[in-house]
Amino acid sequence: MSISHALKEWDVAIRTLAAGKTILLLRKGGIREVGGKFQVKYRTVLLYPTYEHQKPYLFKLEFAPQITPVPSGWHPETIKISSWADITDIFAVSKETIVKQLFSYHIWSEEFVSDRLKWKPSQPLYLLLLRVYNLAKSVSIPYDVSYSGCQSWIDLLEPIDLTDSIPILDESEYVKQVNTIYKIINHE
Repeated sequence: MSISHALKEWDVAIRTLAAGKTILLLRKGGIREVGGKFQVKYRTVLLYPTYEHQKPYLFKLEFAPQITPVPSGWHPETIKISSWADITDIFAVSKETIVKQLFSYHIWSEEFVSDRLKWKPSQPLYLLLLRVYNLAKSVSIPYDVSYSGCQSWIDLLEPIDLTDSIPILDESEYVKQVNTIYKIINHE
């Protein structure tokens, strides 16, 4: 199986997902989202690392040292794609109390998450649970201008083969984490 659909996410978030340290992403939507609202366009996606707007203070202290800020508009000449994911669950959350209970399950600072909730307050914060897989072999692709900008979803110019990918977490561990997060979200 090959796919070309990709979810753009900060490099540190992708590395954390690919290391099995989290299964959770928080999204409110990119500037170029249809109608300015976040939508899950694809359920199976390559994970495309981005660097712009990645600032140490937006992350918990343990992740902040992994960030190297870059100038606006900067991008690498080639992008290394090493992993992909099935987005298994999507939750729309508007209550800060729920997000606070999920603090240990994501990488962002409390201030950043609180700010994201308050930005466009009529729109929820989306929690995506991802079952991540490492590609059998990383693929380096040339940067293309169509990949630029504040958009969550892109289509790569060439598909990438997912054959022989390796799940980061085994099925039982993944289901256990999903169930724990599900209980927190639905407890309120």
